[in-house]
Amino acid sequence: MSQEGNETRAFVVTEFFIMGFPGLLPKYYSLTAALLFCIYIAVITGNSLVVVLFVIERSLHKPMYIIMLSLSLSDIGFCTVALPKVISRYWFNDGYISFYVCLFQRQLIHYFGTLNCLIMMLMALDRYLAICHPLRYPVLMTNRSMGLLIWFSWVTAMILPTITLTQTLKLPFCGPNIIAQCFCDNTSINQLACADASNANFIAFCLIMFVLLVPFAFIIFSYASILVSVLQIANAKGRLKAFSTCATQLTIISIFFVPRFVVFSSNNLPNSNEKIALVMFYSLLPPLTNPFIYFIRIREIRQVFLKFCTQRILINLKG
Repeated sequence: MSQEGNETRAFVVTEFFIMGFPGLLPKYYSLTAALLFCIYIAVITGNSLVVVLFVIERSLHKPMYIIMLSLSLSDIGFCTVALPKVISRYWFNDGYISFYVCLFQRQLIHYFGTLNCLIMMLMALDRYLAICHPLRYPVLMTNRSMGLLIWFSWVTAMILPTITLTQTLKLPFCGPNIIAQCFCDNTSINQLACADASNANFIAFCLIMFVLLVPFAFIIFSYASILVSVLQIANAKGRLKAFSTCATQLTIISIFFVPRFVVFSSNNLPNSNEKIALVMFYSLLPPLTNPFIYFIRIREIRQVFLKFCTQRILINLKG
């Protein structure tokens, strides 16, 4: 077939259909949509509250809380990109999405995933400097330096998803258009190509492993160094305090990374209901639980939140 014929075939598919969970019975569609909608509202509410508290309370303008602010904004962005379409698919039976809107969603899905990996690495860096180099921490980790690192992360996180997007755009899509996933992602789209996508999938897999393994390796190094430093503290109370400052971030990091390694290690397997459910689990659990972890584990945020609530109540009583 001529090159012109191949280029014509590449534009036959003009829209995709988001299937969601392939084996889900229609009688459960409304329940599924309602559950996803409640998760979305909870994510937006919890993370927006973190953003509001950071904006109104100057005592939270510290490097550690700048990281949490960035993570909350990223989580809001991810869920806003990923959830509305699948909710519409199950609530209004509207699962169709145009070809380029699907690619745009796919780009942002992987962008926010990459961004979160970089933010997790900054979390580990912050705790590493705070505990292993406490005297140098105030000099090295200022609000300005953390702001620059966050800005750099938000910008560079777009690079690797763009590389995989260019590989996908080279593929022809001429027939199947049903995406067996709850949102457009690289693997699900490439599986629908009319040509061999093994090269594009291999490049994407290598880049995904790079995005996961480099931050994860640094996190392992950081917390191993932290553990060594903490064990050298003679005071048992001091050791407990040092461990406590790391527990929140270590919990968030574990929830983020562990399920991803399970899914990406089986990247070539078909999208079964179990695999799709696991993808949704690791995608939505961190944005849903992170604000609760902040409020439960971090006393300063909890105090600011209680102060904020008390002020709102007093204003309403006076009104």
